[in-house]
Amino acid sequence: MAIEAKNIFYTHLLLIPAVSFIVTVFLKWLFIKLKTGRINISSALGSGWMPSVHSAVVVSLTSAIAFAYWVGSDLFAIAMSFTVIIIYDAINVRFEAGQHAVAINEFLGKKRFKESLGHLPSEAFAWSLIWILVAIVLYYI
Repeated sequence: MAIEAKNIFYTHLLLIPAVSFIVTVFLKWLFIKLKTGRINISSALGSGWMPSVHSAVVVSLTSAIAFAYWVGSDLFAIAMSFTVIIIYDAINVRFEAGQHAVAINEFLGKKRFKESLGHLPSEAFAWSLIWILVAIVLYYI
């Protein structure tokens, strides 16, 4: 059961992951621009590169649920389960798929498959902490 409303982020928990999504896409776009010198919004919205948009959304949503319903709630348990699956996929399955793409592209002699698909565990952990902090700030302002 949620406690009485304090602010718009508290009463509308989906606003926290929405803000995290917007901030993440902007940061990703900025980092890509700084690294490549090109403006590429499709890469900012796509998989790969850091920060991870999908991880930011699930971590911030799970954090918001933890603040509103506490970590002993069934809702938090469900959200946390999905968060673990999303991050596991990013640092294991999609990372390995990217490594396979590198090997296949080298074998073919041309870059046919996208190589930046996943994230390193250190990247996922560091950015997860940042999105927890973003959720805390938005929730308690």
